[in-house]
Order: sequence, then C-alpha cells, then structure tokens
Amino acid sequence: MTLETVKMSSKGQIVIPRDLREELKAGEGTLFGVIRSKDTLILKKIETPSKEALIRELKIIAKEGRKKLEAQGLTEKDVINIALKARHKK
Repeated sequence: MTLETVKMSSKGQIVIPRDLREELKAGEGTLFGVIRSKDTLILKKIETPSKEALIRELKIIAKEGRKKLEAQGLTEKDVINIALKARHKK
C-alpha cells in the first residue's frame, strides 16, 4: 500500500500523484467511485467495458434469452405480439 499526501484546492479538487495514476493506468476521463466512512475517503477506479466486450456480453444474453423462449415453446414473433398487445392495453 502506498501513502502520499495531497492538498485540496479551493474548488475541492485533489491531484492523484503521477506514480499512483500510472500504477492504476488512470488517465484523463477515468471514472472513480468515492466512498466515505467517517473521516476517510476511498477512491475506487471504475472499469468501463470496451465496445467489443459489451457486444460479446449482449450476444450471450440474447443466446440465453432464445434458449428460454424455445424451452417455453415461444418464438421471437410471439414475444413481439405479446409486447404489442401489452402496449395497446394502456
């Protein structure tokens, strides 16, 4: 664990020391979650998935959804019709 001292600006900003940013691979635009516990703040780097990773995950979700439809004897057309009927009821 590394301990460094930083000073907050008048705008409430602090600078994460360069060596720590490099270790975290945190560049401009990197997102952090901030957690407070009494007088302690914890910064947690938030990883954002790549476009490719999101597409892979969505394909997996779609495949699982199709399997569930097939197990219930439904088709994609059935789902569309169910959704249309539900919209017309409102």
